[in-house]
Amino acid sequence: MFVTQDIILRFFFSKKKIINNCFSIPNNSSIILAPTHRSRWDGLVLTMAMGRRITNKDCRFMVTKSEMKGMQGWFLKRLGCFSINQLSPSLSTLRFAIDLVEKGEQLVVFPEGKINKYGRKLVLREGLYRLARLASKKTDSIIIIPIGIAYSEVSPKFRSEFCLSFGKPIAMTDYLNTTIKEFNKFLNQNMMKEEEIALKNVGR
Repeated sequence: MFVTQDIILRFFFSKKKIINNCFSIPNNSSIILAPTHRSRWDGLVLTMAMGRRITNKDCRFMVTKSEMKGMQGWFLKRLGCFSINQLSPSLSTLRFAIDLVEKGEQLVVFPEGKINKYGRKLVLREGLYRLARLASKKTDSIIIIPIGIAYSEVSPKFRSEFCLSFGKPIAMTDYLNTTIKEFNKFLNQNMMKEEEIALKNVGR
């Protein structure tokens, strides 16, 4: 935490802005963060905005299996990441993710499923909704937070700026009877809305 937040992020980026509109999350809620995915920096800046220093909870990231290889995988594992095979997720991985949610941990799922550098319109993956539905059988306090992440450069460069904009928390209990397609459309709209706010704040 000291190395990534106090040294790397402060040295690399010239300015940061966090927009949360003073939202409040009910006590004892299980939180799933649903951010846009624009850069490999996303995990670090999200941890700065919603990590242990801010929420008293670590961010636990669900990432693709390919991202957990080699030195990058070693580093990501120590940042709280665990991998999932998007084409055929194992039961053990799903159980692990559900257990994190049930225990009130702070799970991060990138609904776009991959880095979408230019913010192209994508159909969101079904994993977040399916996971939240399964977890809702064990706890009824699941909150999903749509987040927009933006950088002053499409590919962040030295002394770039970044901004995170947090949308209104979504209570999963209100969407248990909604289809995956309908929910993903709603979530995507909220994520894009927050990203537009973030983009304006970094001059794009």
